[in-house]
Amino acid sequence: MLLLRPIPKANRLAPGLLAATLLAYPIAASADEILIGVEDLTYYPHYTFEGGEYAGFGRALLDSWASDRGHSVTYKAFPIKRLMTMLVEGGIDLKYPDNAYWSSDLKASTEVTYSKPVVEYIDGVSVKPENVGKGMTSVKKLGTVRGFTPWAWLDETQSGAVELSELGALDGLIKQAVAGRIDAAYANVSVIQHQLSEMGEANNLQFDPDLKHTRDFYYLSTTTKPGLVEDFNSWMAENQDKVTALKAEYNVTLD
Repeated sequence: MLLLRPIPKANRLAPGLLAATLLAYPIAASADEILIGVEDLTYYPHYTFEGGEYAGFGRALLDSWASDRGHSVTYKAFPIKRLMTMLVEGGIDLKYPDNAYWSSDLKASTEVTYSKPVVEYIDGVSVKPENVGKGMTSVKKLGTVRGFTPWAWLDETQSGAVELSELGALDGLIKQAVAGRIDAAYANVSVIQHQLSEMGEANNLQFDPDLKHTRDFYYLSTTTKPGLVEDFNSWMAENQDKVTALKAEYNVTLD
C-alpha cells in the first residue's frame, strides 16, 4: 500500500501535477489502530501472555515498530487453534507468530500475507542428559504443547511408531519429560532451556541435535491488512540495528 503524506502548503502542486507526483512515491500503511492476535501461552523469551499482559521479544519488537510508525496496538491472546481461526476469519488485523506451514489446510481457502522472516528458531527434542545420542528408537512417547504440530516427527506420530502426548502448557510438558512420563519434549529449544532455568531444573533436559528437528523462522501475518505487513517489512529493513539489539537483549539469536 502507499502512504499519502500531507503536502506542506508551500509545496502544494496544481491538481494535474499532484496526481503524477503521488504515483512516484511508494505507499506504506498509514498510522492505524491495530489488533494483534497472539498465543495465550508462556513461551518466553520469544513471547508470553501472563496476567493479561503480552511480553517478551515479540512484544518489544512490535511495540518498537508501532511506536516509530505512530500506530496504536492492542494485543489479544487466544488459544493456539482459536487464534489461527481468528486469522483466517479476519477477526484480527495481524497474527504473531505465524509460519506458512502452520495449519496450512485451514489457510488453504484464504490468502495470507506473510512478512519477511522475523526471527529464526529451532523446534526440537529435549531429553534427559543420559538419553542424548541414543537415537530415534529411544523415543516411544513424544510430548508437545496442545495446538503445536511436531512437523519433524509427523511420519512417526501419524504411523503410530511414536505416541504423541499433548500438554496444555509448557511447564507441564517439561515436568512430564523430567519425570520420565514421556521420553522427550518437542518445542522451541531456547524456550525450553529458559523455562528449565525458571523452574530450577536447569540441565535436567538437553536438546539432542541428532534427533529430528525443524529450523525455520517466525513471521507476522494478516488476511485483511497486507499494507501493515509491508509497513512492518520496511521498518525492519530500515532498523536492522534495532532489531538485532532486541534479539540479543532477549537472547533469541541462534548460534
